[in-house]
Amino acid sequence: MAYRKTPAELERLKAARERLVDQATQVVAEVGWANASVTAVAAAAGISAGSVYQHFPSKAALAVEVFRRASGREVEVLGEVLRGGGDPVERLAHGVRVFARRALERGGLAYALLAAPAEPALGAERLEFRRHYRELFAEVVREGMAAGLLPAQDAHITAAALTGAVGEVLVDPLGTPDSGSVDELLTELTAVALRCAGARPADRPSH
Repeated sequence: MAYRKTPAELERLKAARERLVDQATQVVAEVGWANASVTAVAAAAGISAGSVYQHFPSKAALAVEVFRRASGREVEVLGEVLRGGGDPVERLAHGVRVFARRALERGGLAYALLAAPAEPALGAERLEFRRHYRELFAEVVREGMAAGLLPAQDAHITAAALTGAVGEVLVDPLGTPDSGSVDELLTELTAVALRCAGARPADRPSH
């Protein structure tokens, strides 16, 4: 009869895997993907390098899990804001500010998710999560058009432009911390986003 792990053993393995992913995320935030070796992650987690492979078949598989979890959380937060209270233009402005502020607060991790050189496997993950961001932005743009607050436009093209612009604007500040005023950056980035969507000046939040 094949051996089956007990519920207690499965729970221990799950807890160990969660700790490993948490520690890997911290290592990536500190040193980037290229230097987040299996050895470095194992040392941070207090286990042997060989033990890492009990949970993930390769460094790339671990990196993908770190990316999916961290990016997935940002998609969740952006979705909550863009589908929250206020009219579509207010939610768009708030969503851009929240996304950018969270990125700037997370520094190294946000840079790793958005732009840092990474394993080839992460290229496809980045594209997939950019698609999620585009869908969220397109949804609120369509709502803005339906409410008469935004001009007629291709919501998908506008959403793609917004996704690209927000990420591009954040790359340099994330790569060179303390490069300027966060509030000023957020104000300018929000204004760019609203102009991109065609919000009328009277519709633009003053904060």
